[in-house]
Amino acid sequence: MKDGVNGVALGVFVFFFLAVTVLGFLAARWRRAADEHTLDEWGLGGRSFGTWVTWFLLGGDLYTAYTFVAVPAAIYAAGAAGFFAVPYTILVYPLIFTFLPRLWSVSHRHGYVTTSDFVRGRFGSKGLSLAVAVTGILATMPYIALQLVGIQAVLDVMGVGGGDGANWFVKDLPLLIAFGVLAAYTYSSGLRAPALIAFVKDALIYIVIAVAVIYIPIKLGGFDEIFKAASDKYTAAGAGGLVPAQAGQWTYATLALGSALALFMYPHSVTATLSGRSREVIRRNTTILPLYSLMLGLLALLGFMAIAAGVKVTNGQLAIPQLFENMFPDWFAGVAFAAIGIGALVPAAIMSIAAANLFTRNIYKDFINPAATPRQETRVSKLVSLLVKVGALVFVLTMDKTVAINFQLLGGIWILQTFPSLVGGLFTRWFHRWALLGGWAVGMLYGTIAAYGVASPTQKHFGGSSKEIPGIGEIGYIGLTAFVLNVAVAIVLTFALRALKAPEGVDETSPGDYTADAGDAGVETELPPATADASH
Repeated sequence: MKDGVNGVALGVFVFFFLAVTVLGFLAARWRRAADEHTLDEWGLGGRSFGTWVTWFLLGGDLYTAYTFVAVPAAIYAAGAAGFFAVPYTILVYPLIFTFLPRLWSVSHRHGYVTTSDFVRGRFGSKGLSLAVAVTGILATMPYIALQLVGIQAVLDVMGVGGGDGANWFVKDLPLLIAFGVLAAYTYSSGLRAPALIAFVKDALIYIVIAVAVIYIPIKLGGFDEIFKAASDKYTAAGAGGLVPAQAGQWTYATLALGSALALFMYPHSVTATLSGRSREVIRRNTTILPLYSLMLGLLALLGFMAIAAGVKVTNGQLAIPQLFENMFPDWFAGVAFAAIGIGALVPAAIMSIAAANLFTRNIYKDFINPAATPRQETRVSKLVSLLVKVGALVFVLTMDKTVAINFQLLGGIWILQTFPSLVGGLFTRWFHRWALLGGWAVGMLYGTIAAYGVASPTQKHFGGSSKEIPGIGEIGYIGLTAFVLNVAVAIVLTFALRALKAPEGVDETSPGDYTADAGDAGVETELPPATADASH
């Protein structure tokens, strides 16, 4: 590690940071609507984005600074098991091709802004809608915190902040400044800001990865040397070399599958999806988003390169920033650090907007002020987006970074429990609303208790997301086990509640809503709600 502040890298980093800050504020004037004081405009960009804007926005949303830092860091520390992120992103795109266009269509037809809006309309249940909203907010908070962790990792490697022994204010001042800028332009420009900045973010990331996978192997003697060094390290550590140990294969498979099911349950993924201007935009995006998986596979190789380059860090999250610091010229290290830093700003902005929309639409309007006007909704959402970011900042500044990471893993377990209500509801009305709520409660309870019982070398509780699967005896992803219990309970309770003739709730959607496009918004649906309820 180089001593002191890397002035050249810091200068390049600041240049790009200022450039995207200006873009963030200018975004308020981009595609400005006649009435900007609505959640459709502030929170969804007017539902006006085309294929490429949506593609960059979804990419900026899903492939974050934490992805840039954590995926290769996992491979640096644990070997090939860290590659689980690559197959899960491959699995997710055929999955979302089946349901995202349906979600866009019904949301466009009924003006839904959040997943909870859809759940309430589909099942006629504010209670189930509230459960989905609270889960989304809880799962998003630590995710935002991890974006700030990514920025902090870059600042640490550049020598900014004075190190661990510095005064807390001096140490955290750069992060506070970055937070303040993020909060200001998100408040001002809404979803348009991250949509515009995503172009810069993704371009930088692609450039950095392309250079890294060519330049660094040349300096290290080629990929043969890189893989040999990595294999020697894992073998010496008893980690099974470059292939996951047999005992970890259930964990690898269940984590990949569970993560694939959970990814588009996150509120920010849906927010970016609903910003598209047509159903066809969403369909096209599900076919071209796999390009990011190619990038992710190349990014993962950086973990092997860090081993071959002899990078030594006590915090694995610093491995890749330190690799860039050691291997690149100072000016290009600054470009790489800017890619990570901007890669944190885009998703953090979208996440805070998505969480704020959930609170406004499904807590504030449903339970506090049902008569809220669109202008009031927008004002509340703006304020809540600030509070969400403040909460994430406090989380990062007051807790150990390992805690932040593990709570994000817990968030993944939680958000997966909304899958039956959201995806199930897009295809069938068979599940009873109270059964879905009961299944959600069981999944949340089991997942939380199971995760609480997992210890790690640094934590007594919430030390990981894998545990023995009941009845099978293999170690697997807790979220997927909780999901299976969730669905099983929902099925059993649905039969029981139907037998008892419990009230079903009113379905305000109809079959035609799920295939409608932008030009079909005024067309009458094929069946009235009562008939649609029975046919679904």
